[in-house]
Amino acid sequence: MTARVSSKVSLVSGAATGIGQSIAARLAKEGSSVVVGDIDESKAQEVVEEINKKGGKARFVHLDVTNEDMWREVIALVETDLGQLDILVNNAGITIVETVDKMLLSDWRAVMAVNVDGVFLGTKCAVPAMKRAGGGSIINISSILGLTGLEKLSAYCASKGAVRLFTKAVALECGRDGSGIRVNSIHPGYIHTAMMEDTCKRDYDGDIPKGLAELGKLHPMGRVGQPDEIAAGVVYLASEESKFVTGSELVIDGGYTAV
Repeated sequence: MTARVSSKVSLVSGAATGIGQSIAARLAKEGSSVVVGDIDESKAQEVVEEINKKGGKARFVHLDVTNEDMWREVIALVETDLGQLDILVNNAGITIVETVDKMLLSDWRAVMAVNVDGVFLGTKCAVPAMKRAGGGSIINISSILGLTGLEKLSAYCASKGAVRLFTKAVALECGRDGSGIRVNSIHPGYIHTAMMEDTCKRDYDGDIPKGLAELGKLHPMGRVGQPDEIAAGVVYLASEESKFVTGSELVIDGGYTAV
């Protein structure tokens, strides 16, 4: 166990699988007490058990990021049981693949509810708690598609672009009010998760290795990323190593957006 975020309390949304799961595990490994938030209790409890088995500290909370009352309840619980909230990682996100002319308004709104409203609500509810704690770090998981566009993903691109600029606006608010709260966004490239494997199955006739190889070619480094590579960026932004970093975009994409 190392201690880059020792004695800090973190809350990670969408932490039952994929990038969120890796973020929770890495924060715990680096000394944080981690609250694993998700709507999938079964998988989230598995994440908690694995962290605790390895000597970390984790607990589960049921969290629907589109529900403001639930956010308030969860953060109040964190403060009551763990004393404070130091780190919030707004990670939960969904996507819908469809051309704009065929996309349903209900699908568009579903993406915005999770990817934009969820980040807004988490931030809104976390800021007062972090002010009470004397500061904190909010890390919003955006995407390379918050920096550039891609066909059939207009809703996702719009939502992640919103997260990017929302992050900057709140960083200015918190930077100038003396609260000690830093707010940054992370922009992952294509990352090897179960969701990506499902994409490979759909788009490459069930051939996951072929799909990963083809998606890897989109990155100048020639491969897709790993969840722990995003988690490493989260730990940096959560720790005192980044104490002069706010309103920034940490792009972890193997060179995808440099082209």
